[in-house]
Amino acid sequence: MKSLPTACLALAMVFSGMVHAAGADADTQARQIVSKLTLDEKVEQLLNGAPAVPRLNIPAYNWWTESLHGAFGPGATTNFPQPVGLAASFNDKLMQDVAASISTEVQAVYALGRHKPSPNRIGGALNTWSPNINIFRDPRWGRGQETYGEDPFLTAELGKAYVRGMQGPDAARPLVIASPKHFAVHSGPESTRHSVDVWVSAQDLEDTYLPAFRAAMVDAQAGSIMCAYNRVNGEPACASQSLLVKTLREDWKFKGYVVSDCDAVVDISVNHKYAVDAAAGAAAALKAGVDNECNGATLAHKPGLGEPYKEALKRGYIRQADIDTALVRLFSARIRAGDLPGLAERQFPAGSAINSPAHRALALRSAVQSLVLLKNDGALPLKGSARIAVVGPLADARRVMRGNYSSGNAGPTLTVFEGLREQFTPAQVELVPFSPSITDGDPVPQQVFVTPDGSAGLEASYFKLQAGSPNDIGKRRFEAQPVGSHAVAQIESRPQEFTEVGTTVRTVWTGAFIAPETGSYRLGVGGMKGHVRIAGRDVVLARQPTRWAEPVALTQVDLKKGERYALQFEAESGVGAPPGMVWKRVSRQPVAELRAAVAKADVVVAVVGLTSDLEGEEMPVKIDGFSGGDRTKLDLPADQRAYLQEVAKSAKPVVVVNLSGSAIDLSWAHANAAAVIQAWYPGEGGGQAIAQVLAGAANPAGRLPVTFYKSAGDLPPFDDYRMAGRTYRFFDKPVVYPFGHGLSYSTFRYEPVKVEVLDDGKAAPSVVVRTAITNTSARDGDEVAQLYLTPPRFEGAPKLALRGFQRLHLKAGERREVSWRLDARDLSFVDRDGVRQVMPGSYGVSVGGGQPDTGAPAESTTFSLARPLTLPR
Repeated sequence: MKSLPTACLALAMVFSGMVHAAGADADTQARQIVSKLTLDEKVEQLLNGAPAVPRLNIPAYNWWTESLHGAFGPGATTNFPQPVGLAASFNDKLMQDVAASISTEVQAVYALGRHKPSPNRIGGALNTWSPNINIFRDPRWGRGQETYGEDPFLTAELGKAYVRGMQGPDAARPLVIASPKHFAVHSGPESTRHSVDVWVSAQDLEDTYLPAFRAAMVDAQAGSIMCAYNRVNGEPACASQSLLVKTLREDWKFKGYVVSDCDAVVDISVNHKYAVDAAAGAAAALKAGVDNECNGATLAHKPGLGEPYKEALKRGYIRQADIDTALVRLFSARIRAGDLPGLAERQFPAGSAINSPAHRALALRSAVQSLVLLKNDGALPLKGSARIAVVGPLADARRVMRGNYSSGNAGPTLTVFEGLREQFTPAQVELVPFSPSITDGDPVPQQVFVTPDGSAGLEASYFKLQAGSPNDIGKRRFEAQPVGSHAVAQIESRPQEFTEVGTTVRTVWTGAFIAPETGSYRLGVGGMKGHVRIAGRDVVLARQPTRWAEPVALTQVDLKKGERYALQFEAESGVGAPPGMVWKRVSRQPVAELRAAVAKADVVVAVVGLTSDLEGEEMPVKIDGFSGGDRTKLDLPADQRAYLQEVAKSAKPVVVVNLSGSAIDLSWAHANAAAVIQAWYPGEGGGQAIAQVLAGAANPAGRLPVTFYKSAGDLPPFDDYRMAGRTYRFFDKPVVYPFGHGLSYSTFRYEPVKVEVLDDGKAAPSVVVRTAITNTSARDGDEVAQLYLTPPRFEGAPKLALRGFQRLHLKAGERREVSWRLDARDLSFVDRDGVRQVMPGSYGVSVGGGQPDTGAPAESTTFSLARPLTLPR
């Protein structure tokens, strides 16, 4: 491992009765810890839920911590744009700032519960299972929203920025250890991920699927990596000698620890049938270098999850040394991150750092930078006096802003409607409710709940398991009287405040809610069952709790403003999703209300799209256009398409704002709308950011990190991992909007490109590319300069490839010179045999506001390289 600074080792510390000399490093200390453990203790430490070892003063530790675009933790953490939206900023400096802010909140969450973690609860560690740097090769993949798009170079640069921001300036003493995922060749379909064998060519593997991982592990020195569910060329990714031993450990010299995706080790025997049983599967993973097994059964307190490792040892599949090697890596990581003593004592951020004003401001700035103006016929910015009708299913949606893989609680978040009312005046902005839709369902705000005695919140009562009752879900029996009750602000369960209740708890909430406006509402509950009382009768919202990612069934009812509606909900520990109530105000006459509002308006803002409750990870969703979290087509939902056509009948200018985590076929909007904005899932600052861009208070400059195709029918089959016919590098048919596209309220001009080839015949060749950019408008604005290379022709060559980008802020009329130095890896391409090399021949280079020949301002030239050079993997 990298040697640690002497200053970090200034004091000798006592840990578990061991005195370490000042020069001892984390690995040495970890070996001493491991030497003190019994075999039973060792195997349990290999799981994500590592229990405490009291006799050695080792606290429990749960490695399962997420922070894809915000920390998971108690209370409201800062919610930044979904990663695909962050990628649209084309700003690696912003990405590093965002990651550093998330890192601060992860540390603060850890500090709040330091040395009191539960090995059965997600969150609270000094490591994180982020970023997701898989390639978004196909827009149908539901988890593509978690990635940085379709391009290996952009993904690599942003992945490095995230890792550096998360871990801090010293990889040997990380603030939080990053675990890039999912290694490797993993991007859907969700329905087959636990069993599929993905075969990929040596060329595609080296050219597309590995570069971002190499950059994160070699250049940014990520301290961990997560292996994927699928097989790659015959080997389960979490038992792959090729990926985990040859590529990761030998070629890339990785010294950190490997964590499995959750239940991927189980899959080795159960689903892949690669190993005969659990013991053989555990052995295959451990021998390949998986140090930490994530097993979902830890969340249900299932005992004995370490037994397969003991059995594998007994059978001779593994050695004691294999277990010890994994544990040394894990304990070394805990020491280096500061969870365990042994190095210089760490200071952790205070709880006030969580969702701080500075982080909220950064969330807004990143949301603005994520927005992509796809079309503008002059409708934007909106006039200050404009009368605006805000329509569409997502006009007043709040949950959609958050995206997936985010904390259940985020900072205060405005809807697009609320953002526009704040940016203009309430009198100028009218909301038009939509009809019932598959996108419905926002968390009910805590302000509407009242307890039985009329105070704010709800009453939560806790019931313990009866003596002798089975603890199997569906067979449990709970006592008739509660152990205790107290007021809670919303639907939350805090049984830990009543120690006698035990670990298996039934929670019952009673009280009422108050509708803020008279109208028709759709109501539902997730993760629990219960009813509400409306118009003198009980309306059952759920007879059974929903499971993880299961859609919430909604019931339509009419409510009156200010009236109280009694409720009673209940949930059991370990059952379903986190409990919560959702609603959506809808219209029973959507077309009539639309026409009336549009007639009075100067402009219509139509907010359409998807939600991460439709596209996401392995979800039990199967409706038109969606299956298991993935998409089956690229269209907007049918009711939205029909609604947009109705909106267009008015002849009023229509501005389409699309919220989605993936590419949508926006052909209709491109042909009929006056302006189109791609807003992704923009985080807690999203509503405000969208309103600022619509009003002209902010100047958009985001660029598409994915291609917006016309149809899924133009693409190869979803489960075909060959890159031919995919992404801007290999796709050769017309598109709606190309990768790298994005407009601004400013205009820019590029000067002719100049290239200087630096090759003395000894060192590896490099190239310096120079140009100058002028803001030719009367408005300050950002420009995203993109550098593309076209290589000499060879079998499997891409049409062109991004090899540089810079986001620049230029004042009106300002001219600035920009340059890039491309090293040998930037200049290299991959041949049919998977060999990365600088190829002799003529290269094209283009620098501009988008891809060449797409209408973006750009300048191009050529240069030649004389000698070949093979690069290491």
